[in-house]
Amino acid sequence: MLEALEQLEIIKRGAAEIIAHDELLKKLERGVPLRVKAGFDPTAPDIHLGHTVLVEKMRQLQDLGHEIIFLIGDFTGMIGDPTGKSETRKPLTSEDVARNALTYRQQIFKILDAEKTRVEFNSRWMGRLKPEEFIRLTSQYTVARMLEREDFKQRFQSQSPIGIHEFLYPLIQGYDSVHLKADIELGGTDQKFNLIVGRELQKAYGQAPQSIVLMPLLEGLDGVKKMSKSLGNYIGITEPPGQMFGKIMSVTDELMLRYYELLSHISNEEFKDLREKIKDGSLHPMEAKEALALEITERYHGRQEALKAKEGFELVFRKREVPGEIEVFKLAWEEELLWLPKVLSLSGLAQSVSEARRLIEQGGVKIDGQRCSDPEAKLPKGSYLLAVGKRRFLRIEPR
Repeated sequence: MLEALEQLEIIKRGAAEIIAHDELLKKLERGVPLRVKAGFDPTAPDIHLGHTVLVEKMRQLQDLGHEIIFLIGDFTGMIGDPTGKSETRKPLTSEDVARNALTYRQQIFKILDAEKTRVEFNSRWMGRLKPEEFIRLTSQYTVARMLEREDFKQRFQSQSPIGIHEFLYPLIQGYDSVHLKADIELGGTDQKFNLIVGRELQKAYGQAPQSIVLMPLLEGLDGVKKMSKSLGNYIGITEPPGQMFGKIMSVTDELMLRYYELLSHISNEEFKDLREKIKDGSLHPMEAKEALALEITERYHGRQEALKAKEGFELVFRKREVPGEIEVFKLAWEEELLWLPKVLSLSGLAQSVSEARRLIEQGGVKIDGQRCSDPEAKLPKGSYLLAVGKRRFLRIEPR
């Protein structure tokens, strides 16, 4: 294993906060693998690059020789994480949790080493917790302490309902750390309260408190708001390679460096060198961006597909041509005329009908090379070349 200070520099890369810095250094100085935990509630079946920020940090720690515990919160997922919510969150069903958890497992091993990753489900111990043990757990925190959490405080002050089960969420997340005897827990900055509860519970149960590494919430393509499917500013890790490559190429130079810091596998030294070269003008930002797009696309689709995506991007943007190979989508034409927003949604060019309407109204949709700005447009049965923006092409053919 690397020396403790060298490890700490790698762990600090991109981190928003470490609790507590000196404490973590002492743990690293032991020279033995540490138990690193990160929990994920399976609330969505598809993962975008924003979700992978934590997983990439787990990979770094895995490469350093530490034990990685990927915790799927199938029990907490059925409660519903109240973090950042202004109202009670609808809990998932057991069927939702099982389906989404399977998707998580399939996707995270594009980043983590499956053979060296310990996957856990917190229903395994929470489902066996005896009533007296659960009462002991709930006695470790007061209502006053819970109301220190900003979202709970705001809801209490506005007299918005807070379910008792929502108070249980941070306690159960914290108890996961007790059960797993975590040395380090990773989480987003929005999870700080919950992770600190884990430290406090470990002390109450006679354990050394876990160190906390808080990672920032990755900004989406707009460079302002956090990456989110609902905002349409995301890059999904299962998106077609050409679409993924093009989206990364569309980000600002400043955001590109942010993505390099949080998502790229280049070393700290290489990252520092890249920043200096861009600053002194010896490396054009477009070249650096292209290298990043190639790296990330290759990670999820393989080298060959990434190179094809790069070639397609160059044809569209540098030579202003439509790529020779365009994916074909066979659409079931159930009616004589199909509403254009529905076509875009069914084909995957838009995530929803509402997003499709917005894209059309903004002038971002072309049909056979002609811009369409009418969100009420309908298409007769036939074959069409659809373009969304400057980088997403799809040929629609009736099935």
